Amino acid sequence: MHTKAVQKRVSGGLVGCTLLVLCTACNVDGMWEKRAPKGSPVAAAPSGERDSKPGASSLPTNPQEVDLVEALLTERAEYVRTLTELRDYYREHGYAIKQSWADFELDGFRKVKTFRYVLDSEVASERLRPTNQIPEADALYQRGQDLLKKGGRGIPGLYHQTTMIEAADVFRELVEKYPTSDRIDDAAFFLGEIHKEYLPDQEQIAVKWYERSWTWDPATPHPARFQAAVVYDFRLHDRDRALELYQSVLKEESASGSNVRFANRRIRQLGKDRGDVTAQVVETDDREP
Repeated sequence: MHTKAVQKRVSGGLVGCTLLVLCTACNVDGMWEKRAPKGSPVAAAPSGERDSKPGASSLPTNPQEVDLVEALLTERAEYVRTLTELRDYYREHGYAIKQSWADFELDGFRKVKTFRYVLDSEVASERLRPTNQIPEADALYQRGQDLLKKGGRGIPGLYHQTTMIEAADVFRELVEKYPTSDRIDDAAFFLGEIHKEYLPDQEQIAVKWYERSWTWDPATPHPARFQAAVVYDFRLHDRDRALELYQSVLKEESASGSNVRFANRRIRQLGKDRGDVTAQVVETDDREP
């Protein structure tokens, strides 16, 4: 195994160790505070607010919506292109003050989390595969990690949403520019983390990115299946999908003893709730992570 692969496995282990710390974060910008579960999400109870939202585990689309989204994306891209051209015009002709205005507006736009609204367009194709070690992609990945640290990842009680959005943009850029990089599954996992932990009402996007992580690399070192299971279980209340993923944790992500024990408990409970006796018969792994 080459050095890069070893580094990925080590980093994956660290992710599991910091899971409980991450889950306690709250948004200093005030957008997430009203919904963030207290303590670890693996111990959170389903909220009445989430139960009251119809279609919590599905986001249907229709042709009219698709047309409107396509128009929005076109006009958004045209806005950025025209503003960039205007900024360059001011720069070339020595209008320093107006150039600074345009730069300020562009910088503000980059800090806004934009959406593609049609869920399948929010994430890259499931057919990608991480086959190559690409230095430029590695540099973007490190940049994304630096932004996560700067934004307050792992610091209980504090984080900066705009910095997390910037980190998400960097990880997305990695996937879109270097779709064969062996870092795409890593980037997908952290995109899932950002959309789950630091941005409001984006669980649907989070689970899509988690799923891409293990679809692109079934041996990804990150606990993507476990994290997706927790989101489906406690936030989206899709218990069938959660049960399926908890079972896959036992087979594919057994390195983390704490995750395995939690998955076993939820398999028993969900199986009992469904009256499924076979779901309760699982091997318990009492090893420490």
